Amino acid sequence: MDLYLLSPEISLLATALAVILLDLFVKEKWILGWVSVTGVIVSAIFALSLWGRVETSFGGALAVDQFSIFFSLLFLGIAALILISSTEYSRKFAAFRAEYYALVLLATTGMMLLASTRELISIFVALELTGISLYVLAGFLKDAKSSEAGLKYLLLGAVASAVLLYGMALVYGLTGTTYLDEIAAAISSQGILGSPALLMGIVLLVAGFGFKIAAVPFQMWVPDVYEGAPTPVTAYLSVASKAAGFAVILRIFYEALGPASLDWGMIFAVLAAITMTIGNIVALTQKNIKRMLAYSSIAQAGYIMIGLAAFTAEASSAIMFFLACYALTNLGAFIAIIAISNKINSDEIADYSGMVRRAPLFALALALCLISLTGIPPTAGFMAKIYIFSAGVNADLLWLVIIAVINSVISAYYYLRVVRVMFLGEPLSEERVHASSGLRIALAITCLGVLLLGIYPWILMKYSEIAAITFLP
Repeated sequence: MDLYLLSPEISLLATALAVILLDLFVKEKWILGWVSVTGVIVSAIFALSLWGRVETSFGGALAVDQFSIFFSLLFLGIAALILISSTEYSRKFAAFRAEYYALVLLATTGMMLLASTRELISIFVALELTGISLYVLAGFLKDAKSSEAGLKYLLLGAVASAVLLYGMALVYGLTGTTYLDEIAAAISSQGILGSPALLMGIVLLVAGFGFKIAAVPFQMWVPDVYEGAPTPVTAYLSVASKAAGFAVILRIFYEALGPASLDWGMIFAVLAAITMTIGNIVALTQKNIKRMLAYSSIAQAGYIMIGLAAFTAEASSAIMFFLACYALTNLGAFIAIIAISNKINSDEIADYSGMVRRAPLFALALALCLISLTGIPPTAGFMAKIYIFSAGVNADLLWLVIIAVINSVISAYYYLRVVRVMFLGEPLSEERVHASSGLRIALAITCLGVLLLGIYPWILMKYSEIAAITFLP
């Protein structure tokens, strides 16, 4: 029974191994991508079969509940879209396609475990499985920028992991256990609430996880890694890594450190204000679209942290809904960028001038996603911001929501600047932009999702609410 509860992760791991072995025998390497997508679909079927269960296994270290399944399906959906949209781009590293697909699958496996584990050692192992896979993917192009991105990500990630481990060690030393539910009980009963050592442990945990979600002041790796990494990897980092970070933060801080919420709630509130403000202000000056979206990603983390600071069931549900909407929106933007940049060999915003005449569908799709990131109706981004801002107001964080609204207005300048360049600028060439069927399929799915969740948000909201209720202690 324990192994069946891990069937989504096991099937995905088996697919990664199968892809590596198939690479030795098949000549048509494009087959490997579709084998990977098939494995993701099989894993999603296993995950769906577990919906409705609320139980633990492996001595309480693994939880199967709607929270873990919600995030597992989110990670699998992101992985499928990345794999589909990589079919053409992967020609840039044709000799290593199998390794690329396998690393995406392994990183996704680690993220799924992050959402399911309820024990600190298991969480750290899952975090490292995810992190090491992403470090390699960031440097996959092997050129100067990609190598620099991989090295910076590795070095700063190692520092963040060490800080995180120190925080976990402090919490363990104070409570005598690594299990999240037992940590919460120990904090409540042993008189350590408010102690300096516990506060230091919380600060170190916030710092370690702050790196994973790209929160200020732990965001220094983001712009260089996003610019240098292969564009599909950048897309994957921007949504999957961030969602995994917030999933494990919800697990640890809501389940284990809930009794100390007065200590860490204000920390996240202040970090949210600083993160969204710095992210948006620095994004205003960016001329490279990948760096612009890197700082946009930092700002989006600030909006999501409003839910962490609120510490309510409504807030946790809003975080999950926001992450799903953000995943669709940002993936759509990056998929359009992959199609356009592959043709023009540039990520400079100025080179997107007049793109609506060269690639009308891709320009329209990118415009829609940028409008959604701004938070303009009727898009998923608008509903996501309404939901999380409402949770903040209901938790008496009106000051933070006001800052977030002001930042949303600021962000409109740099998002809509790209739209203006594409629609009102003169094209630099008359050559049309074409893309593979995989890119078109992935882009159609994301754009449809952005519009659907903007018009009918309750399709996903009710499942995020169910998932939030089941994991809360």
